[in-house]
Amino acid sequence: MNKRSNKTTSPELRKKLILGMLKEQDSVLTQDIVKECNASEITIRRDLTELERKGFLIRTHGGALKKKATDHLFTYNYKVALNKESKEYICKIASRYIKKNDIIFIESGSTLSFLPKYISKTDPITVITNSLALASELINFDNVNLILIGGEVMNERKAIYGHTAGKNIEMYHANKTFTGTDGISLVKGLTSYDEEEASITIKMAENADEVFLLCDSSKIEKNSFVSFAPISIVQYLITDKRLDPELASRYKRSNINLVNE
Repeated sequence: MNKRSNKTTSPELRKKLILGMLKEQDSVLTQDIVKECNASEITIRRDLTELERKGFLIRTHGGALKKKATDHLFTYNYKVALNKESKEYICKIASRYIKKNDIIFIESGSTLSFLPKYISKTDPITVITNSLALASELINFDNVNLILIGGEVMNERKAIYGHTAGKNIEMYHANKTFTGTDGISLVKGLTSYDEEEASITIKMAENADEVFLLCDSSKIEKNSFVSFAPISIVQYLITDKRLDPELASRYKRSNINLVNE
């Protein structure tokens, strides 16, 4: 566990710390969370109530119990299985924006895992990725010049992260980056469950001409724990047909290129 800090933690960080504690053990006491997060008991109770409402834990008298979802919160296979049909649909749309001789970043988000299925096997392109799962598929494409980012391998996520990965990304410049997020809203921008994933998203966005955010409608106007980038970094938001029309209109009125058909 992290040592207690003298600084008050943000709501996003507190929730991540709570889930991290539950990832390591089956139950936690409120008093232990208070020490870990350097927050008041009232604040922690409020956090636990919100996390229970979202289905991440079960509240108990004096603490919380792990739910199955907490075990798999950061795992690649768990994320890929969520809203699979929508993710495939989104990747099919996104593939239309990949052109001959493009140099593209593709990050390791679960939605992006379906993109190789729709990438043309005739037009030559260069793909730079930190995803081991994507690399294992694209290595069989004769038309793809594949560059795998180096760094620390995270087994559960089937991807490469860390400081070295970030420095590797800075070596390249792409026409486009295709990325995902755990949540997006007009106020909070892009949010994530994990800082490591967020840092890769930012690096790829900073080193590309255009950013394509692939995001199923369940994540739109939803905030995750870590707010890491303004919505202005996104040039195209590609989602599915289930998005509420009024919500789609709000995004379009905010000068966001929203594509869902």
